[in-house]
Amino acid sequence: MLEQNSLVEYGARRVIITITAVFCALLEIIDTTIVNVALNDMKGSLGATLNEVSWVVTAYAIANVIIVPMTSWLSQQFGRTNYFAASVILFTVSSFLCGNSSTMSELIIFRFLQGLGGGALLVTSQTIITEIYPVEKRPMAQAIYTLGIIVGPTLGPPLGGYIIDHYSWPLIFYINIPVGIIATLLTLMYVKSPKYAEKRKASEVDWLGIGLLMATVGSLQYVLEKGQEEDWFSNTGIVVLTVTAILGGFFFIWRELVFKYPVVELRVLKNTNLRIGVILSFIMGFGLYGSTFVVPLYTQSILGWTAFQSGMLMVPSTLVVAFMMPIVGQMIQKGVSQKGLIALGLFIFFLYCFFTHGIMTPATGGDNFFWVLMLRGLGLGFLAVPVSVMSLSTLKGQQIGQGAAFSGMMRQLGGSFGVAMISTYISRQNMKHRSDLVSKLNIYDPNVQNRLQALKAGMIAKGKAPNIAEKTALQMIDGSISVQSTILSYMDVFIGIGIMFLITVPLVIIFVKRSKNKVSLADAGGH
Repeated sequence: MLEQNSLVEYGARRVIITITAVFCALLEIIDTTIVNVALNDMKGSLGATLNEVSWVVTAYAIANVIIVPMTSWLSQQFGRTNYFAASVILFTVSSFLCGNSSTMSELIIFRFLQGLGGGALLVTSQTIITEIYPVEKRPMAQAIYTLGIIVGPTLGPPLGGYIIDHYSWPLIFYINIPVGIIATLLTLMYVKSPKYAEKRKASEVDWLGIGLLMATVGSLQYVLEKGQEEDWFSNTGIVVLTVTAILGGFFFIWRELVFKYPVVELRVLKNTNLRIGVILSFIMGFGLYGSTFVVPLYTQSILGWTAFQSGMLMVPSTLVVAFMMPIVGQMIQKGVSQKGLIALGLFIFFLYCFFTHGIMTPATGGDNFFWVLMLRGLGLGFLAVPVSVMSLSTLKGQQIGQGAAFSGMMRQLGGSFGVAMISTYISRQNMKHRSDLVSKLNIYDPNVQNRLQALKAGMIAKGKAPNIAEKTALQMIDGSISVQSTILSYMDVFIGIGIMFLITVPLVIIFVKRSKNKVSLADAGGH
């Protein structure tokens, strides 16, 4: 225990290390969403198609999910400080190269490298922050870390929108450089590395496990990112990669269970709290990224808002999460049941989805969203820290690093599943709702005829010829059907996410065990 306590920091050192780690995690998460609003500008300046430019997002996400499960093992191989500093340097240099790219191929390659550096920052930041706080203050440490995880996806779009409106897209990458340089220097000066077991010899390294892991999660992430665009299983590439992901996953699990020094220690999933925590991380990723994806889509496509306006709509909700984090951290430290807090958070998030479903109309304004988004912030506030603490609360020693890596990977995959499934669902439901609405639209119905005549008369009054006026009136009715069917699809999404959160409540109440020991999250990198 003495060795673990030697990593605990006090005073200014602890503040500096905390700020460094939080900023690194925040940079990584912001970079996941900030480019979304810049894709149009990149497309124009690099002469790319929409399909090509979307690889800027996909390459980053694939690199992320490949590296996250390997972070604990890589920390042991190279030492925590060295690995963290190298990840920050790779992220920073790649950011510069992304901003300097003159072709789409260059941008995609550098974005992949940026994702490899960035994915490592997430889990290692969580480990470092947890270690430098004494055991009794660790829930507060989790609150500080989780704040970055929740705030990041929300800050990306408004920050990106502001930069695109006032400057040009390379600045989205260049703003990482000063923070990266400072973070590297502070890491090398202040972050300590725990004592690890001896490094593995080359013959003991699980090369096959690493290859299978990369093939499995890389293929899975590609299928999730590109499935809808490529029309899912009617595309040969998607079929091949789906089979690769399934077979790769099967052989990866087999390899990790039989190899003496596995790159990912799957046996840690025998722990019930971690298993539940991993499922909850997936559901949280699904709900967080899914709702962050739908609300801007709705405000921009239906209400005609700019990226900056729709991004700013999410900020008050994020401030509520920021306000809640330390309060929830204190509650856990004082012995309030994590199980109860998680169940409450899930139920509040369900209410957010339920009320959002109720307010969606073509005329809904920003004011209508304010209070429901406050509920979202409240729900995430009650969820995020207790899930983090509960997942790792009954683990010991190096298991904790593996647990943190699993949670991180599942949150990322949950977000990817969420966005992929929601975008597919929206396009399918859109067609279904459209055909339902059109079938109810009888041209001989007096109400329909009156509406058509009124629109036609309006067009004629503006000087249009009668035949043009009639055609325009029919187009306007068709447009209003499209808007209605899209809104109905978004409403279905919110009800679906809400029900998923609601049915998770009894799962938490029945299966989560109360930790008898004080939550000790020391040395999550493992030793």
